[in-house]
Amino acid sequence: MILTESGEHQELARLAQSAYEILSNDREVPYGILSKMLGEASGKGVLRALQGKYSGTAYNAMLIPICREIDRQKPVPPRRRTGLRPESADPLTADIYG
Repeated sequence: MILTESGEHQELARLAQSAYEILSNDREVPYGILSKMLGEASGKGVLRALQGKYSGTAYNAMLIPICREIDRQKPVPPRRRTGLRPESADPLTADIYG
């Protein structure tokens, strides 16, 4: 549906066509393409047009699989360590007068 609605937006049409061709060849569409496609669709008002044109259920049925696929593929960045190093004293319990 994004490809169908993207006619007026060249970059969005290119991204949607690329995703369609990759999917048609039984390959996994990289999350980067899907993410850019959703970003373009959102920025150009295409998602809003789809939401107005289709029921909430149909709209969600179109977008949620794309969002889940992005979420499934996108690498999770390593967590920042917020704890103290084992050799460091805890500043809340350290004896400052010792």
